[in-house]
Amino acid sequence: MADLFLIRHGETEWSRSGRHTGLTDVPLTEQGRQEARRLVPMIRSHRIGAAFVSPSQRARETAELIGLTDVRVDADLHEWDYGAYEGVTTVEIHRERPGWFLFTDGVEAGPPDHPGESPKEVGERADRVLAKVDAALANNEGCVVLVAHGHFLRVLTARRLGLPPADGALFQLATGTVCRLSTEHGRPVIAAWNVRPGS
Repeated sequence: MADLFLIRHGETEWSRSGRHTGLTDVPLTEQGRQEARRLVPMIRSHRIGAAFVSPSQRARETAELIGLTDVRVDADLHEWDYGAYEGVTTVEIHRERPGWFLFTDGVEAGPPDHPGESPKEVGERADRVLAKVDAALANNEGCVVLVAHGHFLRVLTARRLGLPPADGALFQLATGTVCRLSTEHGRPVIAAWNVRPGS
């Protein structure tokens, strides 16, 4: 079976400053655009059978700069809905909730348009995406590429490996990087993680 490539979008002002960026549509910085362009050779060397992208402009622009074509926008690929923690840093949250940890504690409820998600809900979204990935891989037309967001892709990786959503905490993921999930003896494995060109 072909591989699954995960691409985290390039840098934004909010990712640079550590602000939780869920549904806020923050654009790439120039550095983020450069990060995306540097990924072109890493993706171009593979036969792509299907590509899916988050609706956010930072993910869609990353996909465009990489040169992906026939990309399907998938709402299930959006970042974790951080609810009341949207735009807030972990340091700020710890002032009121010492010891808070996103992957186990989730978020405080936000306004009706972004009420927040629990780790379980993010895991359920990841499972829906993985079902679409498996359907695309079954066509044997090449690898599948997902262009999305750090916390979501970490949860998706945990689910791909048969782990609970909270175990996404084990997988650090920087902006403008590529990860490759593959199989060994019919079981899912991480073949490459958090890779930048030249690293």
